[in-house]
Formats: sequence, C-alpha cells, structure tokens
Amino acid sequence: MAAGNNLDNEVKQKESSDNAFSEGPDSDDTSINTGNDAEAVLHEDDNIQTEENTSANEASGDTEDSNPVNGSGEAAGTSGKKEKRFGRKKDKNIEKLEEKLAELEDKRVRQLAEFDNFRKRSEKEKSQMFETGAKTVVEKILPVIDNFERGLAGVPAEEKEAPFVQGVELVYKQLVTALDELGVKPIDAVGKEFDPNLHNAVMAVDDDSLESGTVAEEMQKGYMYNESVVRHSMVKVVN
Repeated sequence: MAAGNNLDNEVKQKESSDNAFSEGPDSDDTSINTGNDAEAVLHEDDNIQTEENTSANEASGDTEDSNPVNGSGEAAGTSGKKEKRFGRKKDKNIEKLEEKLAELEDKRVRQLAEFDNFRKRSEKEKSQMFETGAKTVVEKILPVIDNFERGLAGVPAEEKEAPFVQGVELVYKQLVTALDELGVKPIDAVGKEFDPNLHNAVMAVDDDSLESGTVAEEMQKGYMYNESVVRHSMVKVVN
C-alpha cells in the first residue's frame, strides 16, 4: 500500500510539472515580464542611487570648494583689513614725520635768518667800534697838527729856509699825509655857506664882499673821518 501511494504521488508530481510546462507562452511571458520589471526596478534603484551619490558628491565638492573660497575670502578680507589698518598707521606716521620735517625746516630757516642778522649786526657793531676808536685816536692827534700849524705860521719869513724849520715842516706834512691815507680829511670852510653840521660859528662879522651866512674866517680847522665829523670847524660867519 505504501509503495502504491508513493507511485501515485510521483505520477501526480510529474503530471503537475508537465502541466506547468504545458501552460504555454503566457506563463513564460509573465515570468519574463516579472524578471524585466525586477531588473528595471533594480536599474532605477541603481540610477537613483547613482544620482544621489553624484548629487552628494557634487554637494560635498561644492562644499569643499566653497569652504576654501570662503576661507580665502575671509583670509583676503582679514589681510585687506590689516593692510588698510597698516596703511592708515603708515599714513599717520608719514604725516607726523612730514610735520616734524616741516617744523625742523622752519626752525632751520629761522636760525639761519637769525644768524645772518646777528652776523650783520656784529659787523656793523665792529665797524662802529673801529670807527669810534679811530675817531678817538684822530681827536688825540689833531691838537698836535694844530700846534705844528701854529708853529710854522709863527716862523719869520727869513727863517723858513732854515734846516730846523724845513725838518719840522717835513714832519708835519708826513703826519697830514698819513692821516689823509687813513681817511682823515680837513673840512673846507672859508667862502662856503655856513653848515651847522660841519661848522661851529663862534663869531659874526660884517663883510660887504661876502654874502650873508657865508664863512668869512676859519679860527680852528675841522676834520672828518670817512663820512663822520671828528671835529667841527670853528668859524666866523658874515651877518
């Protein structure tokens, strides 16, 4: 009985398998279509996965690319700010240096001007001191000249050829020449119009041959040293 049942089961299984193969092309198409759909789904999943990976890579690439750009931009911005700050500080330092240079230049010019004024003032003072000293010496010598002139004027005519008189006259002439070379000149007075800057009137006289205000006679000779009067001429003036 068991052997017969086994044989019946085998026969039924064979028939069922034959029936499965004998169902025709519809079943094959269904299985093929089902396989194709599965493959399409797999392909679509692969494409979707690929696109997601690509977009993810692109996103990550953009992020990576953008980060350096942003970083470089921030770095550039920071360096630009530093350069601007450094430039401002540099400009301020340059301005301060230029102001200091202008101040020193102005001080130098002022000092040069002051030194030039000091030099001119010193030269003028030295010249005045030298002139004052020279005038003092000339004033001391003029009485000697006066005495020579008085002595020679009092010599009688017959004694003017005497050797002693000739020697005294030579000394007088030599002294006058030395004073003339130093800039000491006698003031011309007789016959000139009275000038209070040059003449000292001590007496008024009547003289019809001369105009009023004219110097008629010189009582003491006056002298000038360069352009200044050392001694005024003592004169008589016509009324």
